Amino acid sequence: MTGAAVAAGALVAAIALPAVGGSGSLVVSAADTLNLKPAALEEPPLTQTSVVYDAKGNRIAQFYAENRKVVALDQIADVMKTAIVAIEDYRFYEHGAIDFEGTIRALATNLTSGGIAQGGSSITQQYVKQVLLNSADTEEGKSKALEASYARKLNELRYAMGVEEKYSKDEILRRYLNIAYFGAGANGVEAAARRFFGVPAARLSLAQAATLAGAVQNPNSTDPQLGKQARKRLLERRDVVLDRMADLGRITPEQAARAKAEELGYKGVRAPNGCEDSPYPYFCEYVRYELLTDPAFGRTRQIREQRFERGGLKIYTTLDPAAQRAAETAIKKHVYASDHAVAAEALVEPGTGKIRAMAASRPFGRSARRNEISYNAVADKRHGGLIGFQAGSTFKTFTLITALERGMRIDDGIKVTNAYTAPGYASFKNCKGQNMGIPSWTVTNDEGTPGFKTLATGTWGSVNTFFMALEQRVGLCETVETAKSLGIARADGGPLQEYETFTLGINEMDPVTVASAYAAVAARGTYCAPMAIAKVSEAGKATSYEPSCREALDPEVADATAHVLSGVLTKGTMSGVGGLGRPAAGKTGTTDGYATAWFAGFTPDLAGAVSIGDPRGSQRYKLTGVTIGGRYFGAVAGATLPGPIWKDTMIAALKDVPASDFTPVNTARFGGCDQNCAPARADRPQEGRPQEGGPREAGPEDGGPESDGPPESRAETGGPRGPGSAEHPNGGHRGGPWR
Repeated sequence: MTGAAVAAGALVAAIALPAVGGSGSLVVSAADTLNLKPAALEEPPLTQTSVVYDAKGNRIAQFYAENRKVVALDQIADVMKTAIVAIEDYRFYEHGAIDFEGTIRALATNLTSGGIAQGGSSITQQYVKQVLLNSADTEEGKSKALEASYARKLNELRYAMGVEEKYSKDEILRRYLNIAYFGAGANGVEAAARRFFGVPAARLSLAQAATLAGAVQNPNSTDPQLGKQARKRLLERRDVVLDRMADLGRITPEQAARAKAEELGYKGVRAPNGCEDSPYPYFCEYVRYELLTDPAFGRTRQIREQRFERGGLKIYTTLDPAAQRAAETAIKKHVYASDHAVAAEALVEPGTGKIRAMAASRPFGRSARRNEISYNAVADKRHGGLIGFQAGSTFKTFTLITALERGMRIDDGIKVTNAYTAPGYASFKNCKGQNMGIPSWTVTNDEGTPGFKTLATGTWGSVNTFFMALEQRVGLCETVETAKSLGIARADGGPLQEYETFTLGINEMDPVTVASAYAAVAARGTYCAPMAIAKVSEAGKATSYEPSCREALDPEVADATAHVLSGVLTKGTMSGVGGLGRPAAGKTGTTDGYATAWFAGFTPDLAGAVSIGDPRGSQRYKLTGVTIGGRYFGAVAGATLPGPIWKDTMIAALKDVPASDFTPVNTARFGGCDQNCAPARADRPQEGRPQEGGPREAGPEDGGPESDGPPESRAETGGPRGPGSAEHPNGGHRGGPWR
């Protein structure tokens, strides 16, 4: 303390003198700032890299505002410590908070030069300056931390005295080496060693250590990224450090000569930063948006951003690398990265909501030349996506569920024609009680499929007119509420469009949301919100996150739904593609005029949804007459590409998972054919009421219409048009899935 006071006294005495040969502008009154007592320095945690891991603990992404990794002193090569002390403060281990000799020498130089030509700062003072600089959150604060004034020097001295009382010399050196900026975007010696030479700080050679030690004096001038002249200056600084180390006896002249003979050796190893550098960019984007938008990770957006980009978080996620590989391989097999159409897939674990994979056919990025896309093709707008694609007939499942919830049996049905027209405006009511029926509008089927359709056969054939009549019976609002209970929400964040064609999938969706809804059926009615983050570790403290689940459906209703949907793969629109060789279920989805195509399906262990459409505008660039994956398609339906992608993905993802069975349907409650029941039983019954035990036509007592169905009308290849087509009175988006 006494020595520090003497040095401070010398400093004050020097301040009182006018600048020799100058205008006297450097005469500074330090009375207001002079306080010779040690001051406590506030040391915020250093900005560090946040790292994202998959479910197996593999690093999949990292984020940083400053490229830095804090390391212990024993993780830094001894030669690096020697080099930095030799060139920056060779008496570091001998003096206190201030180097008297260095300070007096610097003062004399400054006074005779008419300015501040020499710093005379000890490593402790330099550490203080870096802390003050890093703590400043405004440009004014940063300028003050760097200003060339004696008042700043006095403040630094007070803080340095406090730091010297608080820490050992080794600890001060460690902190300095972790906070110092070395150039080329590298903060701290570990990041600098990897950036400059591609090695950890523990393995730095003499020449490499001398290079980094030389860089800290003026990193912006010697930044090797700036070109030949900057590299020349860095090489010269390296040699100055080597000479100084030899002069001090830290190395021999021979060692210095050999090191000086080496080339600079700058490698410029780029440190990955952000989702564009991740092998799984779409999942990475989902995680990033979760951390930035969910209040669970910070009360405000600013807090969340600072915590994520500056906090050195370790983020452990739900991504399963095997499932991810399965999804990527399946998509690449069927859709090329160079195609205009984009295929996207999400895999979700039933009963937990854990997202196991997110993949898309196009690379993530901003290069038009490489056909990259800069949004999350697999997720909703809240997670970096756009508006999504209309989900098509995958929405018929929600009408099926509503019918089962309202007491209909699997063999109950409706006699339909190839055209459906609402019998009146009040035949459909949205959840505001508004009439949504359109008597002037006709929905048709893709093919000639009139007749009696049960819940099973109508689903297997994805019959549009059947589902319009069924939705009329069970209620539009009731169907919407069923969908909402399973987490269905528009990808763009807007309210669901509750038109009469809701059951045909007129709402734009994303694969994560659809997969999560179908996962709830697989989990016997337990809906779990999509989950990507399992644990976050910060400063050694870990916070785990549990699935957010609720019972959305009666378990037996979910069982009956799975029972019906399993027939889609064996007797319905997916029968040409085939099943998985294990219990599985799902639903195809094709939208009006083949604008987009979907498949959503599940086993008891895994659910997945696949969409395909053209992001340039699915209504303008429809999936007709297109070449995708090197193959020409006259039209792409749900079973054409999404179905095969889903099948290939599931087979590979579940390769090492023992097959599980669905819970058998309660036939006493829902009826339905079992394994020994002839398929013909689900066909059209004899004229009039069906015989007892066979399919039963729902009548007025079931909430259905009195007539057998709407009158015949036009046949439209590709199915119904929905709201938004030229002649549709509701306006809004085009509607109508087909199959």
